[in-house]
Amino acid sequence: MNEAVLVIEDEPKISRLLELELQYEGYQVGKAGSGTEGLEMVADRQWDLILLDIMLPGLSGIEVLRRIRAKDARIPILMLTAKDSVEDKVSGLDLGANDYITKPFRIEELLARVRAALRLSAAASTVSSPSALTSPDMNHNSSASSPDLTSGWLTAAGLKLNEGTREVSRDGTQIELTPREFDLLVYLLQNQRQVLSREQIVQAVWGYDYYGDTNVVDVYIRYVRKKVDNGFTPQLIHTVRGVGYVLKEQL
Repeated sequence: MNEAVLVIEDEPKISRLLELELQYEGYQVGKAGSGTEGLEMVADRQWDLILLDIMLPGLSGIEVLRRIRAKDARIPILMLTAKDSVEDKVSGLDLGANDYITKPFRIEELLARVRAALRLSAAASTVSSPSALTSPDMNHNSSASSPDLTSGWLTAAGLKLNEGTREVSRDGTQIELTPREFDLLVYLLQNQRQVLSREQIVQAVWGYDYYGDTNVVDVYIRYVRKKVDNGFTPQLIHTVRGVGYVLKEQL
């Protein structure tokens, strides 16, 4: 294991603890004690994952997150914070964080979430690579109604999504999605006409080691619906009461 993890944390004891535990697990570790220093380190080299505190001197963690996401939509970012309200968690996730860890945390839980985020990142890179997109297995038993994985496009009615370029549009109108919203829509499109439970969506989009509540799915479904369904017909994302959600042209 040689993944590089950047810890942006201003509390020396927590920063040192994370450094030691991550190094013990085999990760390369860099540390920054402020938002400004963290952004400089992000610009200086490639990191596989970032642990980012919310409360930082100078630039806040939210602003650091915003600036990183403006240039890099793919690097996994896990937020560290003493705040524990649902609103704070949703706000951070909606700005592009991959996960949210509330202080005080158990180091075993944090390491599990790091592993989950890195696995998802590696899987996403494999799927979007040219060799994966042209694999014969991806073309086997394809049909006109199946997602067009070979070209990188997923479609439903007037909705179009390109996994490689991360372009999303409906009826010619460009749609801007956060990284998490994009991942959720990809999963729904890949499983069109299949009713998906909240647990299935959490495991696929947030990772098998996600420990949060499944009601985060309801929040993000609402966000995605607002962007891809409001003002368009037919409605594509439907609620199946007592079960979960399905993307299809008609319920």
